[in-house]
Amino acid sequence: MKICLIPQVHGIGGMVSFRHRLAEGLRQRGFEVCHHLQEAGVDVALIIGGTRDLAGVWRARRRGVRIVQRLNGMNWIHRRRRTGLRHFLRAEYGNWILAALRARLADAIVYQSEFARRWWEMVHRPTAAPARVIYNGVDLSVYTPHGAHSRPLHCYRLLLVEGTLGGGYEGGLETAVTLAERLDTLHRAALGLPVELMVVGRVASGLRQAWEQRAKSPLQFVGALPPERIPEIDRSAHLLFSADVNSACPNAVIEALACGLPVVAFDTGALPELVSGDAGRIMPYGGNPWRLDPPDVPLLAEAAVEVLRQQPHFRTAARQRAEQAFALETMIEQYLEVFQQALSTLPAQP
Repeated sequence: MKICLIPQVHGIGGMVSFRHRLAEGLRQRGFEVCHHLQEAGVDVALIIGGTRDLAGVWRARRRGVRIVQRLNGMNWIHRRRRTGLRHFLRAEYGNWILAALRARLADAIVYQSEFARRWWEMVHRPTAAPARVIYNGVDLSVYTPHGAHSRPLHCYRLLLVEGTLGGGYEGGLETAVTLAERLDTLHRAALGLPVELMVVGRVASGLRQAWEQRAKSPLQFVGALPPERIPEIDRSAHLLFSADVNSACPNAVIEALACGLPVVAFDTGALPELVSGDAGRIMPYGGNPWRLDPPDVPLLAEAAVEVLRQQPHFRTAARQRAEQAFALETMIEQYLEVFQQALSTLPAQP
């Protein structure tokens, strides 16, 4: 079987790290992998989110190539916050491409979470193509509690990891700063140590400088980091705050759990599916997240205190949750099952 993994298109969806992990796992199992639909001998194509080459996908389907589409969520923040006309149009165009592929060209759909599946089926109805949920996976021998790290002893480190904190997602940074300040002041006596916030990801210089001046507790921006640095960073923190609202399957959460880093977040998106048991604490948002109402930070802070005061217990549970649900090997085998099933059935006529 020759499998084509169509690279992500910026603004339409997808994930480079996911594609690299899946490609390497498929090659190790003896499958041929390519990244261009026009190559000869392609049996199955996985569209990671969307592609602008709809005509190329249609032609490949006419040749008998089975089309599998991997979906997370839809662009929606631009409808709630002013992000600029260019960003608005790109987001809407991206949604249109995702929906067109899903409705007209995909022979099978893979959703990254049950939340993503419910969202798509609520907005665009279920598809005739078979669909299933496959969570993202990580290499548990790389993302592990054991390895180099420098977890501070003089304070608790609250970690925020996002690809980009901008384009309407600045509210996540504000919530993280508010949470850190509340822990560092109102809960200092209960914790016995100060709390610092470390932010990993791309942050506009103006936004970074503004928060550095306004923050009332220690705040550290380290910028975007290569993937190989993330395990060390996760191991060096005491708690991850997942800031993205209504996220389909945030990789930062899965990677943190694999490194034994517990997670606190609000109960939006797929987070209640991912962080179960004592792998962390998922708390009620306290308003309507789809309207971006202010979240209940005091309630989240109380949950964070519990996790910080019982680190060994929650760190062990976080790793166990990753081993149970997010092994890379399991993810690859599940995708292979989808590919084999797609090949065993005739595609619907375009």
